This record gives sequence, C-alpha cells and structure tokens, in this order.
Amino acid sequence: MKLFVSGRKDVFKSLSSLTKNDKTIWFHCASLGEYEQGVPIMEEVKVLFPDYKIIVTFFSPSGYEIKKNSSIADYVTYLPIDTISNARKFIESVHPSLVLFVKYEFWPNYLYYLQKNNIPTLLISGVFRPQQSFFKWYGGFMRNSLKAFNHFFVQDESSKRLLNSFNFNNVTVSGDTRFDRVHQQLKQSNTLDFIENFKQDSLCLVCGSTWPEDDEVLLGFINNCDISIKIIIAPHTIDPSKIKSFRNKIKRKSILFSEKENENLTEYSVFFIDTIGILTKIYNYADIAYIGGAMGKTGLHNILEAATFGIPIVIGNHFENFLEAKELQRLKGLYSIHNEIECSTIITKLTDDDEFRSSTGEIAKKYIVSNIGATQKTMSYIKSLKEHQLG
Repeated sequence: MKLFVSGRKDVFKSLSSLTKNDKTIWFHCASLGEYEQGVPIMEEVKVLFPDYKIIVTFFSPSGYEIKKNSSIADYVTYLPIDTISNARKFIESVHPSLVLFVKYEFWPNYLYYLQKNNIPTLLISGVFRPQQSFFKWYGGFMRNSLKAFNHFFVQDESSKRLLNSFNFNNVTVSGDTRFDRVHQQLKQSNTLDFIENFKQDSLCLVCGSTWPEDDEVLLGFINNCDISIKIIIAPHTIDPSKIKSFRNKIKRKSILFSEKENENLTEYSVFFIDTIGILTKIYNYADIAYIGGAMGKTGLHNILEAATFGIPIVIGNHFENFLEAKELQRLKGLYSIHNEIECSTIITKLTDDDEFRSSTGEIAKKYIVSNIGATQKTMSYIKSLKEHQLG
C-alpha cells in the first residue's frame, strides 16, 4: 500500500519531459502478468512506429517495481487514480495517438476522455464473463464506458458472444498473446550454469511461484522421494521467514540461491531460489513442474512459461477462471491435486514412468504451439489503423 500511494506522487513530474511534438503510444497493464501479455505487441509496435515513444503504465506495485527499468518503453510509470482531473491531465500530458489496454482494468474516466478526444483505443487479450458488472442489470454506467474501445481482441468465443449479446460487434477472437510471449522464450538463451551444476543428470522437479498452501502439499513428496531427484523451489514472494519455516520441515539437504557462492551445489537435494527474474529460465531444466497459487485463493500463476518447455504440470484445485489450465487438464498435459497424498501420487508417477512423463510434457508443448498467433492478428488491425488513421 505504501508503494501504491508513494509511487503515484511523481507520475506527472516523470512525464514532464514529454513535449507536444512527441508522438506516443500508451499501453496500460494492471500488473506483471498483463505486462507479459503486452510485450509481444509492444515489440511489434516499436518496429512499426519507430518515431513514437512508448508509454507503459501499471496499476499495481508488483508490476511497476519489477519492470520500471524496462528497456522496451520510453516511460514506465503508475497510472494515476481514476479521477476526472487525473484522467484529463494524464491524457493531455501523454497525448497518445493509440492506446492499448491489456486484458482488463476498465477505468471510466480515462475511457471517457479517450473517447472524447477520438483517440483509437484497443483491448488486447481480453476476457469477459457474465458475472462482470458490465453485464448486470445495474451495469449500464460501466457498460457505457466500453464504447470507448474501437476494437476488442478477446481470448475466446464466449467473450465474443457475451459482448455481441450487448451489441458490441467490434470484436475479434485473437487468442492470448501470452502464448506468443512464452513461445519466444525458446529462441532466447535459457542457460543458467548454477542450475546445471545443481541438477547434473538427475530428474528435476521445479516448484514455481509457490505459496505456503503449496508448500504443505509438496512436503510429503519432497521428504519421501528418491534421493536422486533434485528439487528447485521458487516462492512467489521472497519472505525469508516463510522460506526458513518451510526449509526447517524438509529432511533433505537444502541451500538458498543467496548462499550458493563457493558451494558445491551437487551435494544438495533442494535449491531455494530467493531471488526474482530467473524462474522462466529455470523451467528449461525441469522434468516436471508444480505451479503454485491454486491450492489457496491467491490465483494460479503462469503455467504457460513451463508448458512451452514441454514439461508435465501439476497444480492445485482452484483454477476455475483459468482457461488455459482447464484446457490443458482436458488434454491431459496438466494434473490437478487436492491434497498432499494426491500431490505425491501424481508426481511420483511422473518421476517413475518415463513414457508417461514424456507424453504428458509433449501434450503441453503442442498446446502452446497450437495457440500462437494472437500477436499477428492484433498487429494486422494496428497496421491498417496506421495506414488509414495514424499516418
């Protein structure tokens, strides 16, 4: 909350170097996940509009603090709270030629001023559900704000049908740009020497973005699995006290990332990653991935980052609103567990049965490949917009 408040104090000061002669394109992302969805579009837009400055705003500190120095944008800042005066001042300061909201976050005052100024506004990788306020009997005000969007690029047919039922017909089912984003990861270097030293030729379980609820169901497998299996744990939040508490329950020899210097990592069975920014590359070394967030109510974390490497995935049982998890479970590239016993059972089967592990991972990989292309669908529209409106 402190970052949420203090970070917004200097927004307009940070934008003061923008001049009326600067041409800009504005991307808004709620948090880190939405930023990752926006990156493939941002990269293409930078190429298509080389003379434009890219503005990226975040609502939450978790996104801003990690990406505030991102090289993809010319300005990265918080979005001021959605008041009439803030919206007017921000849009006057940024004077964007094009605006892209990623997935969701619909701020009525900002949308009003974008529409009032005839600024082309797009939603990318959007998802709509009947329980959202737009589609309730009392949702007229919020629904009216959606008229600011020139076009909606949505992830699925159900979102399109829902919008169509309320006479929003400027909708394209493009899919999810996250598939393009994670697929690009395979073209980058994913080498981490210290992980190679730790893993050697052993099977490796990577537990990514875990919470205490996840720790509870993983503990049985960690303490009772074959000693040759290597386990990497990357908590969602780097909380030294919680890491220490979980570490004390583990019977295997463990080490922290922050302790690894001058250590022989081959001697350890469990590796805690008490740093951020390297989990995606760590999945390159995984034979099995457990993805956290779905054992509690915090929300399932990104399963696509692991799936792109062809890894079988295990998650908790609360993932009702995660389309990709439901689909991958249907395809049998992902398994959901309810408790510690189920967790140990499925991970043990994946470690013991080479053919089962390999075929499950292949399903995950094919799922990614079959869903790439959202970026190009969106960019086709933007290219047309550039030709006919933006010049």
